[in-house]
Amino acid sequence: MYKAVIFDLDGTLVDSLQDLADAVNYGLEKMGYQKHETEEYKKFVGNGAVKLCERALAGYTDYSEEIETLHKYFSEYYNEHCIDQSAPYEGISDLLSELKNHHVLLAVASNKPDEFTKSIIEKMFRKDTFSVVYGKRPDKDTKPAPDIIFDILHDLGLTKDDVILAGDSNVDIMTAANAGIKSIGCTWGFRTSEELIEAGADFIVNSPEEILEFI
Repeated sequence: MYKAVIFDLDGTLVDSLQDLADAVNYGLEKMGYQKHETEEYKKFVGNGAVKLCERALAGYTDYSEEIETLHKYFSEYYNEHCIDQSAPYEGISDLLSELKNHHVLLAVASNKPDEFTKSIIEKMFRKDTFSVVYGKRPDKDTKPAPDIIFDILHDLGLTKDDVILAGDSNVDIMTAANAGIKSIGCTWGFRTSEELIEAGADFIVNSPEEILEFI
């Protein structure tokens, strides 16, 4: 039995696609660029806000100044509207409660900026749900670098064999591999099961309750 589960945020715990799309599209419109359909953002997310803006501008411009400007507009809008339409996926709250009942520790590892990550977790889940919550921090490399996992292990006082990472993208699966821990690919998120399998996920689940079988 694993002692802790580390969850990705966007596409794993929370369906945040519409709010992310709206925030980037807000910036694109202000800058005079054409907005993208919401579904297109499924392939833009996963590597942090700056990379999200860079991918949204691909085909329009690759100037770093434009990417920085879009990121500024995105951050301004998202700060005020990050949970307008976002919500935990069906079954997630029950899963977390069941894991807590079995004394399994819970953590969050996201490439979303740390302040946004913590704010969303605080607004959508009970205060005592997660023992550690980290997003992108200025002094740390983002996933798939394993830094965030090592920090969580340190904070929880656990070893690599004690934890498993659940995420919806190849970035999460590669992060787990780089950290030397097992991974669960979650198919209800933004990416496909094919991507998760190709990335080398140790387990594939199609619903939150299936995670209990591996814990």
